[in-house]
Amino acid sequence: MAASAKVPPDPSDPSDPSVPAARTGRPRASAKGEQTRARLIAAARTLLAGGLGERFTTRNVAALSGVSHGMCHYHFQDRTDLVLAVVTDIRPEWIHPLEEAVCAPGPFAERAERVVELLSRPEGAELSHLHSALHWHALNDERVRESLEAEYRRWRGCFVTLFRVLADERDADGGRGAHVDPLALGEAVAAAVDGLAAAESLGSDVDSGPVLRTLIRTLAAGT
Repeated sequence: MAASAKVPPDPSDPSDPSVPAARTGRPRASAKGEQTRARLIAAARTLLAGGLGERFTTRNVAALSGVSHGMCHYHFQDRTDLVLAVVTDIRPEWIHPLEEAVCAPGPFAERAERVVELLSRPEGAELSHLHSALHWHALNDERVRESLEAEYRRWRGCFVTLFRVLADERDADGGRGAHVDPLALGEAVAAAVDGLAAAESLGSDVDSGPVLRTLIRTLAAGT
């Protein structure tokens, strides 16, 4: 059985509690400062998820959160910084669960089933609207595009990790791991998941669970 994969802390992520403050290059904020920052991010999420792109300004975010405009700029230089904070803030809601499903102990088949079960759950309306809003901002802001692409790269990496587990199992069972291309197979599944999500967002009645289960099993059997 392959060893359990582990996701290392991201040294560039100041929100990761496992990363010492000295490594992020930022001093630890006071508890009150963190609370203010959290209120601003929550307000930013509300405006973005509500489809109020034309109202998404630092002034409106500050007003909604009950924080002065000056204090908003103390924490966030501009609205792009607020969008980037939202990108990081939603990571535990869509990337971390997938990483946990893939990296928890178990053989490939068990991990794959955890992934299918996770991805078969309907995405919450707020998270779905936030993803749409973030994609729109990414089209118009290079910093947002780079940040969002990094998040999706990390998300896609979960599927690559899943097929690395398969390759390790094949190596341990007769050295057939060389026939498994984790990158190509993982990217193929990630693309399929993206396509199913797009179809569901348009009201398609496709049942993603059986589709994903069949795809992963077929790809695994064909290697």
